[in-house]
Amino acid sequence: MDARTDDREAAAAALDLAREAGIHCLPIQTPFGIGDVNCYLIEDDPLTLVDCGPNTATSLLDLDRQLTAIGHGVQDIELLVVTHQHADHMGLAHVFAQRTNAEISCLDIYAPKLADWETHSAENDDDALLLMQRHGVEDHVADALRAVGDILHGYGASSRVDRPLAPGATIALAGRELVVHHRPGHSPSDIVLHDAERRILVAGDHLLAGISSNAVISRPLTPGWDGSRPHTLIEYRASLRATAEMDVDLVLGGHRDPVTDHRALVATRLAEHDRRAERFYDHLSAGPMTAHEIATATWGPVAITQVFLTLSEVLGHLDLLVADGRVREDRSEHVIRFERA
Repeated sequence: MDARTDDREAAAAALDLAREAGIHCLPIQTPFGIGDVNCYLIEDDPLTLVDCGPNTATSLLDLDRQLTAIGHGVQDIELLVVTHQHADHMGLAHVFAQRTNAEISCLDIYAPKLADWETHSAENDDDALLLMQRHGVEDHVADALRAVGDILHGYGASSRVDRPLAPGATIALAGRELVVHHRPGHSPSDIVLHDAERRILVAGDHLLAGISSNAVISRPLTPGWDGSRPHTLIEYRASLRATAEMDVDLVLGGHRDPVTDHRALVATRLAEHDRRAERFYDHLSAGPMTAHEIATATWGPVAITQVFLTLSEVLGHLDLLVADGRVREDRSEHVIRFERA
C-alpha cells in the first residue's frame, strides 16, 4: 500500500467521523484553479450550511444535487454561514437571501462589505492596482490584471446579512454550539467555527491540507484604515499559532482533505514561511530589488493571473525579514525596493 492510498483512506475515515457528528462535506465545482470548494451541511436545527460556492449555475446545480442526495434541498437551508470574503465561499449567498428563508451570517465587520460586494471588490482592485505599480509590476500587466478583476467580480454578488457574528460569539443549534473565532490573514474576514464538544473545527481556508493558504493582501475591514499596506502574513502566522493552541481532533477545510493533526500542520506551515523568507533574502545579495523582481527571480516569468498572488507572497515574507531587522524597505521613490539591512 503506497502513501497516497494511506492518505485517501485516512481522509475517508475523517469524513466518516464528520458524518457521524452530523456534518456532511459537499465538494462543489468551481471555475478556479484551486478546484472544488468544500461546503459543509450541519444536520441540526436550524439546518445549517457553511459556505455555498461561487455565483455560477453549475455550482448551484451541483450544490442542490448533493443536498438532494442526503435528503435535503437548497430551499431547506435555514442558516448559511460564510467563512470569508472570497467568491468561491460566498458567491451564492445572494441566492439563499433571495430565494429561501435562510438567515445569512458572516463576521460582523465583513457584513457591510458582503451587502455591497461590487463596491468592496472594486475598492480592493483599485488598491491592488496601486500596490502592483508601487512594487515594480509593469503598467500594462497591472492594468490587464485590473481588467481581469472586473470579470471575476461576477463570481460573487451582494447579499444581505441577517446575523453578523462578533469574534467569540456562539451559534447555538439544537444539538451543538459553534464558537466563532476570527482568524485573519488569508483574508481579513476569515472565521473558524469550533465545536468544542466534538473537538471539530470548520475552518474555511484558514488551514488546508496539501496546500498552503496564501496570505493575500486585501483592504482591511476595520473603520479608520489609514491606507498603509497591511502585513497579512504576519497576521496570518499569529492566527495559525492561535489555532495551534485549540484542542481539536479534526479540522474541516474549505479545500482538499480534512486535517487530523492541526498542530503538526501549523508547525509545517510556519517552517515553510521561514524557508521561503530565506530564499527571498538570498536574492537580495545582488542588491536592492522590487518585490516583483524577486518574484520573477524565484519563479521565472509569472502568468498574468498569478502576478498579484505572487506579489502578496513575496511582500508577506519580506515583512518577516523587515520585522527581524534583516531587510530594509526603501520608499524614497514611487517604486519601492528592498535591500539587506
